Amino acid sequence: MTSRVGLRAGGTNGSNFKPRERVAPQYQMSAALKSEVRKLNLVHLLLWLLVAAQVTVSHFDLVSHDTVSMPYQWEYPYLLSLLPLFFSALSLPKNNISYLVLSMISAGLFSVAPLIYGGMEMFPVAQQLYRHGKAYRFIFGFSAVTVMYLIMVVAVQVHAWQLYYMKKLLDSWFDTTQEKKKK
Repeated sequence: MTSRVGLRAGGTNGSNFKPRERVAPQYQMSAALKSEVRKLNLVHLLLWLLVAAQVTVSHFDLVSHDTVSMPYQWEYPYLLSLLPLFFSALSLPKNNISYLVLSMISAGLFSVAPLIYGGMEMFPVAQQLYRHGKAYRFIFGFSAVTVMYLIMVVAVQVHAWQLYYMKKLLDSWFDTTQEKKKK
């Protein structure tokens, strides 16, 4: 705000800008949560690429089955976990609540559920490996069940944090839309 007399309006020393230049807390939270969700989406994409690479390499016989074993059954439905990433990417730019809800539901169905099934599917093999020391499937010389359990541990954490941050983001967006409706 300028005046005819000088650079500043009369009655101010230029230090009263702080109360006027403040971003509302819900918008700060929304920006921070969006950033976290984007980071987790990137890690999810990397995990998905690892699983997709293993499935692709084993099905097209690009390397011998001694190097990369056949995939477990849970890996096929996990490949559908690209859908939550797609819905999440659609929801973030314009704060679209519908796509965020679809992302959360599909994350439960196509990300978390296959991981739970995979943990149960691979448990007898892991039990046999650790009791008797015998492994029948390998990925680059390592026991396939060990490698896949390591991937699953990371994936469970990523999906849990994704769902947590998406829920917080949904609450933030929902509160903002309710305030707009009241006005």
